[in-house]
Amino acid sequence: MGFAVCGGAMCSCSFGLAPSALMITPENKTVTTMPLATIMDNVPLKNIMPFGMCTSLANPQVAAATAAALGVLTPMPCIPVIAAPWAPGSPTVWIANKPALNQNSKLICNWGGIIQVNTPGTMQIQIP
Repeated sequence: MGFAVCGGAMCSCSFGLAPSALMITPENKTVTTMPLATIMDNVPLKNIMPFGMCTSLANPQVAAATAAALGVLTPMPCIPVIAAPWAPGSPTVWIANKPALNQNSKLICNWGGIIQVNTPGTMQIQIP
């Protein structure tokens, strides 16, 4: 069981060099002090903001910069590429007909990074 995730939750990527805040727009219509998130709040540059610099060699920009630096890992600006929703989400709590996002959910970037919630933004709403 974990806490519900709301807008402003702090997230990190395993290949990112900085944390980032999760942005949730109010279309879900479930609001505490900030809107609550669902597993479909996974849109890059709308919900998922960049994590500073990316260090994944699967990212073509990082691979090209590293090759140009003769094999020395050269981080490049992070631009998340997300193909699937957060998983697993809450099996019993739904918001706007979508599973609610809890702090145990993970998101996978196409460049191999695992995005996770570090601070859910609320410590008052527990969901499975």
